[in-house]
Amino acid sequence: MSKWTVYDEVIRQNLIENPELTNIECAKIVLKTNKTSHDVDTLRTYIKRHKKRILDQYEGSYNATETLDIDNTTVKHMWVKNKEASLFVKNPNFIPQDSINEPEKDIDFLSIFKDKIKPIQIKYASETLPFVASGCEFDRAVISDAHVGMDVNKDGFSLYDGEWNEIEILKSADTFVNEVCRHQKSNTLLLHDLGDLMDGWDGYTTRGGHKLPQNMDNQKAYDVAVKFKISIIDALIEKYEFIECVNICNDNHGGAFTYVVNSAFKTYVELKYPNNVKVTNQRKFIDHYIVKNRCFILTHGKDDKSLKFGFKPKLDPVQIEKIKNYIDEYKLHQYKIEFSKGDSHQLLFDLTSSTSFEYQNFGAFSPPSDWVKTNFKNTLRCFTTFNYYENQKTQHNYIF
Repeated sequence: MSKWTVYDEVIRQNLIENPELTNIECAKIVLKTNKTSHDVDTLRTYIKRHKKRILDQYEGSYNATETLDIDNTTVKHMWVKNKEASLFVKNPNFIPQDSINEPEKDIDFLSIFKDKIKPIQIKYASETLPFVASGCEFDRAVISDAHVGMDVNKDGFSLYDGEWNEIEILKSADTFVNEVCRHQKSNTLLLHDLGDLMDGWDGYTTRGGHKLPQNMDNQKAYDVAVKFKISIIDALIEKYEFIECVNICNDNHGGAFTYVVNSAFKTYVELKYPNNVKVTNQRKFIDHYIVKNRCFILTHGKDDKSLKFGFKPKLDPVQIEKIKNYIDEYKLHQYKIEFSKGDSHQLLFDLTSSTSFEYQNFGAFSPPSDWVKTNFKNTLRCFTTFNYYENQKTQHNYIF
């Protein structure tokens, strides 16, 4: 048995969470070094030779627990024994007991808000609608990965400085509103939130696992996120006659918590602006929306429970086939199709690898976590706005 087998679990964890890692990058993270040494090179070779076995063991752990009718979420590990073999199985789907209390998924916000919110009937005078003849059919603004509640510098000794608290989040919302208005070319706005609005419930992602550094408890994170979302609508409704929001609630960080926040947001703004705002909270991993001659296929990139690997930042043949199958299933070929995802925290657009659709990775609204900054590097945060015409569009990337 190789001396490196003791690292199998941490190797597996890094490969699962970061499928883009090269073997040598994984080896450096495991050995907690930035330098190449004899040990790093030896471990790199070990990972290269044993990656399939390590990842297959990950898959096998699910099969073992399912075959034996074991509760995936409460059994941390077990021995599977028979006459031929004795196998120790770690359960990667194990969720610590202090993290299993999910927020309620179906709260009746309508009964809470209906007697407290007076609907506002907005009548826009012609002079307040200057874009009727501009030729622009609609505007679009996209944010992703806001990670409300995430602490980017837990103890003050992070490799790179940074803050992501209520003040910074609401200040970023103001910047977002100003940029959307600065590039406004129509009276209709599509507002797409591609998921991971919330960093996690009780400091865990939807799948449990390692503890996340957070600077807000659940209640505070909820209050800040709802305020963040509502403040954007309250500001933009002065400029746009109609705003249509789509919020992805099937993601790998926020999950049910993201849904609860967006459910409160939907009830509030649709009651307040009944004729001017429509909100869709997307609970499917992938869904699509038709606007004029455009089709927007939206996903976070990873889901809340099933996907071992999500959609990658760069298209590969497997991903192209998945997206084409979706287009075929729903017969979307007559539209100009944009496949939009978040998750990767990278702003990368591939407009030409497929003749059927554009592949869009949207950057993160939040700064990188301390874990990302330590294991990889500091990164930039951003959002993107568009103006859509019949056959063309303009794009504006804002980098904080």
